[in-house]
Amino acid sequence: MSEHRRKPSQPQGGGRAAARRGQTGPSSGRRAAPRGATGSPSDSYESGGEEERPYTGRAEARRAAQRSSGGGRRRGADATGPGGRRGGPDGPGRARASGPVKKRFIDYPRAGKSGAGRWMPSWKLVTGTFLTFIGGLLVAAGIGYAMVGVPNPNDTALAQNNVFYWSDGTQMAATGGQTNRQIVGPEEIPKAIKNAVVSAENATFYKDSGVDPMGIARAFVNMAKGGQTQGGSTITQQYVKNTYLSQDQTITRKFKELFISIKVNSKLSKDEILAGYLNTAYYGRNAYGIQAAAQAYFGVDAKDLSTEQCVFLASVLKGPNLYNPDGGVGALASPEANTKRVQGRWTWILDREVKVGNMTQADRDKITKFPMPKKQTSSLSGQTGYLVDIAKEYVAKQASITPEQLEQGGYRITTTFDKKKVSELEKAVKATKKSFLDTKARPTTDKDVQFGAASVDPKTGAIVALYGGDGFDKGHYSNNANTTGVPVGSTWKPFVLATAMQYGTYKTTPQVLSPMARYNGDDLLVIKDQNGQPIMGNDGKPFRQKNEGTKAWGMVTLKKAMEQSINSPFAQLGVDVGLSKTRKVAESMGILPDSFDQGNLNNVSFSLGTSTPSAIRMADAYGTFAASGSHYDPYSVTQVLKDGKPLGQFKPPAEKTAMPEKVANNVTDVLQNVVQNGTGKKVADMGFPVAGKTGTTDKNKSAWFVGYTRELSTAVTLFRSDPKTSKLESMNGTGGVASVHGGDIPAQVWKDYMAVALKGSKHEPFPAAEPLGEILNASPSPSPSLSTTPSPSASPTPSTSPSPSLSSSPTASPTDTCGNFGWNCGNNGGTNTGTTGGATGTTSPTPTTSITNGNTRGNGNGGIFAGQNGG
Repeated sequence: MSEHRRKPSQPQGGGRAAARRGQTGPSSGRRAAPRGATGSPSDSYESGGEEERPYTGRAEARRAAQRSSGGGRRRGADATGPGGRRGGPDGPGRARASGPVKKRFIDYPRAGKSGAGRWMPSWKLVTGTFLTFIGGLLVAAGIGYAMVGVPNPNDTALAQNNVFYWSDGTQMAATGGQTNRQIVGPEEIPKAIKNAVVSAENATFYKDSGVDPMGIARAFVNMAKGGQTQGGSTITQQYVKNTYLSQDQTITRKFKELFISIKVNSKLSKDEILAGYLNTAYYGRNAYGIQAAAQAYFGVDAKDLSTEQCVFLASVLKGPNLYNPDGGVGALASPEANTKRVQGRWTWILDREVKVGNMTQADRDKITKFPMPKKQTSSLSGQTGYLVDIAKEYVAKQASITPEQLEQGGYRITTTFDKKKVSELEKAVKATKKSFLDTKARPTTDKDVQFGAASVDPKTGAIVALYGGDGFDKGHYSNNANTTGVPVGSTWKPFVLATAMQYGTYKTTPQVLSPMARYNGDDLLVIKDQNGQPIMGNDGKPFRQKNEGTKAWGMVTLKKAMEQSINSPFAQLGVDVGLSKTRKVAESMGILPDSFDQGNLNNVSFSLGTSTPSAIRMADAYGTFAASGSHYDPYSVTQVLKDGKPLGQFKPPAEKTAMPEKVANNVTDVLQNVVQNGTGKKVADMGFPVAGKTGTTDKNKSAWFVGYTRELSTAVTLFRSDPKTSKLESMNGTGGVASVHGGDIPAQVWKDYMAVALKGSKHEPFPAAEPLGEILNASPSPSPSLSTTPSPSASPTPSTSPSPSLSSSPTASPTDTCGNFGWNCGNNGGTNTGTTGGATGTTSPTPTTSITNGNTRGNGNGGIFAGQNGG
């Protein structure tokens, strides 16, 4: 150690160190060394001098401080007593802090600990935190309990209406509210309904505390995850929930519900709670409370309900939208499905009562007949009920709220429905019904005939009008515009053609197919698979596709086949393209997969229209052609207000590209030809550009016309169904004609409506169709120019062979008005009158599957009553 680094010895009792320590006595010794007790030479001092202080960093200083007692700084001893200094005459002593350690209220991170130990809370901290948390909860619970009151069932009678508006903002309808609610006392509520509800929903009701902790915990977890909460698990909680007009699923509301449930359980008897629940619950048919429900379903007072009827109302409480036999909102809530559902729950509740001890087995055995409610009555007349239901379904889907929550009221809903167009569509249907049907003169054929129609804006997807039936006020609750049980027939063929023009066939890939490609149109044509082998029927013989009539069409263009709605070319085309590709294209155009004919997903007849999309979906899908390949999902609501604030996102659907413009415009060109020269001639004289397709199904069970302009797409369907079973029945003989086809009655409704709906509109022409694709089976020797007059010697080739007949000159139908090779060939097909009715054929791509099909097609002239044999 160099001399200049060593300090000279200081005399006892003097020097700056002593001064700093404030010592005045003669007995102060030298400063204790921090590590002097070890005896290490490096820790020693020079005789009579001060410690040598090696250089250290701040981290080392902090660690040294932590090792000292109390965790404070290490200082020299300054005590004046005998043991007051370290290394003094009384022997080595332990250094101590010069003052007391400053304590923190919350010692975290922990002082005096190093490493992970600093972050490990002490048991005192853990215990204190837990007790503080519990204390806070108790205080909050006490405040919450004191602030909430016990609900009054009568207050719920002040529920608001739901108000629906037309697209122009004027009021369309008001539903819900206080019009159908009456509170009755516990003594007027039958014991049978109490036993049924308790058995089904809360068997421990008379024993529990009114809340279900596990159910509440699940609700909180679901809310934390962003999902929907579950309803109150106990009858008490459900009663409390029913008293709130706001059904917002929030943590605040759940806490409030918890406090009220606890208070209700402590202040009211179980019978009072149960009566409150039954008086505030929603039973469907706009009935709130047991008294209103008894009147709505059975026309009696609550006290006069039978046991069977009580169990029925307890069954409906599960969810009126799905358990009310009238049907409800959504595809799953049909009258048939709901009836089956409520009957199953009715049986289950009766058995459940026996299981939990609320009914004896002997009493249960006496109850066997399900009590069907009386027919529903409604204040919503005409088309209003159907419009409201469509809007409700859309709101429930977009805002993720249940139909039951909607019934609580307070919503202001603006729809896309055009008041004038809805009125004109209803007038068109009524006019046709009046002139066509006569149930008194022809009760066996004209009764139970149903009309359905829908009109969609192709440029937005907005549903502007619909016809759903005679009206809720007339007892017809099924919406025919939204039904999914009526096969669409040949109106499906444009989807097959569009698929061929977009993807081609196995024979042309990667080239797409031209609408001028030729296929064999003969009757009883053998349909072959993609390996060129005949598709076998269930009888082990090659399947032959039946057409309307027996005419031998020979090789015809797809455009001609569409014009005359010939079955065999499209049956073979569907197989050549691949049925899965047709499904893909149809789905991209808005056809819902669950409306596909599941039994025919792999069979020939799928291409001929055995699927059952609604009129709304068909109008929307054809709107894709009108919009040159752009598709917009159909929608019915533009705005929803709740308590004056917007609810959810109700923006128009985004544009999607369903197919290339060339494909859509070529389909439109083909369908314009159907209107001008084919089965859709009835609407040819509209005075503005129109495209469309007719459709008639097996045994004349349904008839369709779907047509469009650039401004509006409309689908009209006609069918006959048994009101008891909802099964379709043949319309042969309806209206006094042999059979009904899409080109007559549905086309007449379409024409009458569209003529008025588009009056004054600026009609936009359809885009020109650009040639595309390969012309399959073209003649080997095309003529150099088109011929406008068929050759006198030309005659149809009566061939049933799927292979084209080769000859040096083209073979034409006697009614063709042009040669076989031009782009516009086949624009003037003749009539094929005198043949009506359907035909049955067995279609199957496998030897073990048999499907019955016989879509009736053809064309003929005549008025509204003429028996046209055209699809």
